[in-house]
Amino acid sequence: MPKFAANISLLFAELPYLDRFPAAARAGFEAVEILFPYELAAKETQRALLANGLELLLINAPPPNYTGGMPGYAALPMGADRFQRDIRRVLRYAEVLRPGMIHIMAGYAKGDVAKDTLIRNLQWAADYAPGQQFTIEPLNSGDQPGYFLDDYNLAVEVLEAVDRKNVGLQYDAYHAQLIHGDAAKVWEAFGDRVTHVQIGAAPGRCEPGTGPVDFEQLFAAIDESGYEGWVSAEYTPSTKRTEDSLAWMG
Repeated sequence: MPKFAANISLLFAELPYLDRFPAAARAGFEAVEILFPYELAAKETQRALLANGLELLLINAPPPNYTGGMPGYAALPMGADRFQRDIRRVLRYAEVLRPGMIHIMAGYAKGDVAKDTLIRNLQWAADYAPGQQFTIEPLNSGDQPGYFLDDYNLAVEVLEAVDRKNVGLQYDAYHAQLIHGDAAKVWEAFGDRVTHVQIGAAPGRCEPGTGPVDFEQLFAAIDESGYEGWVSAEYTPSTKRTEDSLAWMG
């Protein structure tokens, strides 16, 4: 079986933020990811990670715009200055938190100009922080209408054009199933490009065990592929307590 991590932005959400770290450790997780850890000072999150022996795998960029703006804009033309400013801010958090990866969100745009913008921005980030690993992730258009990166083939085209070793593909079984209709076939086709894995059942984005994805088969395929990274549970539990949704871990 793969080694499993917890996305504590979604798991243990019945608890206050800082209480989720010990809860994840008690549940047997040794690593976590946090979508947007920017509301608290980085030192507070760092202390919670250290106190509970947890590795931080991934955070999202850019920081959210709490005034209602878009959560990502790496593909938006004419926004390079803002992108670079916010990536510098994220990297200041990363200096403290040491996340294994930073997921750069593409944002809502379409067309060749948007594609070229995304490629240039990713190249800038990769070159500005060569020691940091970055990812991009296709998101399904049902949940994220108008999102630029809505197809795994497109993601690979972008990665090939970016051509940086520290920019990789993020695979989410939930999005893969909804985008292409078969999460297992998406893994078969693109798994060799993947640097980070997330899971959630489709179409409800709850714990594995519902919907059409055979997670036992998927986990076996991930193991057989030689993938050595973590598989992060990124779903909304169907149970009141997150612990009661973890039977799928075996």
